[in-house]
Amino acid sequence: MTTRPLRVPFLKVQGAGNDFVLIDAIGPNADRLEHDWSALAPRICDRHLGVGADGILIAQDTAAAAARMVIVNSDGSDGEMCGNGLRCFTKYLVERAGMRPDGNTLSIETGAGVLDAYVVDWELGNVDIVTVDMGPAHLDPERIPVRHEGPGPVLKHPIEFGLGAVDFTCVSMGNPHAVWFMDSELEDVDDFALDAYGPIIETNPDFPKKTNVEIVNVISPTQLKMRVWERGVGLTQACGTGACAVMVAARLRGLVEEEATVSMPGGDVDIRWQGREDPSESVFMTGEARFSFEGVLDHNLLTLPDKRTDD
Repeated sequence: MTTRPLRVPFLKVQGAGNDFVLIDAIGPNADRLEHDWSALAPRICDRHLGVGADGILIAQDTAAAAARMVIVNSDGSDGEMCGNGLRCFTKYLVERAGMRPDGNTLSIETGAGVLDAYVVDWELGNVDIVTVDMGPAHLDPERIPVRHEGPGPVLKHPIEFGLGAVDFTCVSMGNPHAVWFMDSELEDVDDFALDAYGPIIETNPDFPKKTNVEIVNVISPTQLKMRVWERGVGLTQACGTGACAVMVAARLRGLVEEEATVSMPGGDVDIRWQGREDPSESVFMTGEARFSFEGVLDHNLLTLPDKRTDD
């Protein structure tokens, strides 16, 4: 029987303001998987009593790729997939874990399958910009999932949440997204009460696995402005899969060109998708990845309270 270590090193990382606590559980560090990270996530991610983060990234061994990235949301739920996290994860594997890309490509297993990340000039020692092949968007209602009559793509799905019925475009990037294109002449996304309406839309019964919620202003055919309410997290500075879903939704509705910048409160990412005619085409996302600081989780954060029952 092994004893779980009560001190675990971590690295705080962020991409476009979407921040994570990264735990290395590869090879000799695999004993760190004995911790119940889902149960620990709320206290670790608490911005007052813990480290503070949108979620936890766990690096694991896998035979399918260079490494496996597991995402735990700040509420302890399964994050499935995260594009901003994947860029930071790639940076960590190359800069700190000593993994060498094949040419400029590193394959990583995620909840959305094995995805390729591309890094340029990684031999120089710094990986600050990463392009990720996010795979194809899923447009079938059952795959998203959303309870929608008829086949995909789901361009206009009405949701009632206190402002009348609003049409959302629904897309999956390995996790579900509901995208609302707001008329920027009537309301800027910065002024919308997403903190009030986000949780209502997230938990609407039309979304069996809940949903991420994006509100969008179309600035031009090459620029989109968005804010996001992330499923299991809440308001965040950015969401990589959300930016990809917004780009796909905008292309399907003929609002943008094949390449566009998606601006979020935490920063910008560049998205390319040529799949309007062929949805099986991959979505490519390019953006920054940054390390913030290092630290050690000690017993105060790693020890769960005893579960006691009254006699």
